[in-house]
Amino acid sequence: MFPHDFPFDPAYGFTASTLRQVPAPKPPADFADFWTDVYTRTRAVDPDPVLRPLTSPDPTLELFEIDYTSLGGFRVGGWLTRRTGRHPRSAAVVGHGYGGRDAADAAMPAPPDLAIFPCARGFNRSARADLPNDSPRHVVHGIESRDTYLPGLCVADLFGAVTCLLSLHPDLQTLAYRGGSFGGGLGALMLPWEPRITRAMLDIPTFGNHPLRLTLPGVGSGESLRIRHRRRGDVAETLRYFDAASAATFCHTPTLVAAALFDPCVAPPGQFAIYNALAGEKRLLIRRAAHFDFPQGADDNAAVDRAVVEWFSDAAPMGQPAVR
Repeated sequence: MFPHDFPFDPAYGFTASTLRQVPAPKPPADFADFWTDVYTRTRAVDPDPVLRPLTSPDPTLELFEIDYTSLGGFRVGGWLTRRTGRHPRSAAVVGHGYGGRDAADAAMPAPPDLAIFPCARGFNRSARADLPNDSPRHVVHGIESRDTYLPGLCVADLFGAVTCLLSLHPDLQTLAYRGGSFGGGLGALMLPWEPRITRAMLDIPTFGNHPLRLTLPGVGSGESLRIRHRRRGDVAETLRYFDAASAATFCHTPTLVAAALFDPCVAPPGQFAIYNALAGEKRLLIRRAAHFDFPQGADDNAAVDRAVVEWFSDAAPMGQPAVR
């Protein structure tokens, strides 16, 4: 599809048509019970948010550092933006890619009145000496058990971010989730169990169809899982509980997905498996490529931005405040 020097095909032999046929793996029998328990335990945690005002580069936005408590007493750090002079009615939790984040994304399309930008455990403002801060180690940390797997705890922190926003502004009318790559995969795992989210956007989401991903070479976090699986064979059972495509079969939240036909980091069949499995209202936007520089990449990004604006503009306000 594109000239490249990867020792593998980043399209993996799939076409736009065959990608639409990739299924989701059957989840474990107690999949929903596991995630409902994680959600319930996280909802019971008082987020106890602490905000510290920062100088905002945008006069229309207030900018804060924020910290809140999540599952296991972990203090999650990040940023929060709020529209100046406006009582917030719309809000969003915004996930990040596997490179972490070092600032709020104040320039995102269709910005809500209020947005929280949490850092996943181990990264940036959620860094800790005993946690890895790079994707090859992060994606396998604690994988010996579903209860200690680090990406799973990062999903819990997204539940906590929703609670945090509603503790600050309990009368919010709409609450969205947005996330790309790593943040897209976490979002797919989070959405089925989080009734307070009213609309979502997942961009090139990872963690879809792990049994297939473990067979596909790449240059992203999936390659770390594939190598660990080949060398030690101890990842497949835990990953059954963290398959974003399996989770999508339980998801009825209206969701926009942007998925790529060519991606050396997040294998396209995994991305499409998530979209294909979504059980509720959904819309697909196809990127020609992702995690890869190509001449028309700016056109892809512009198309995604336009779709995001349309998707969130179409969201009807809830008739009552978001569930707290």
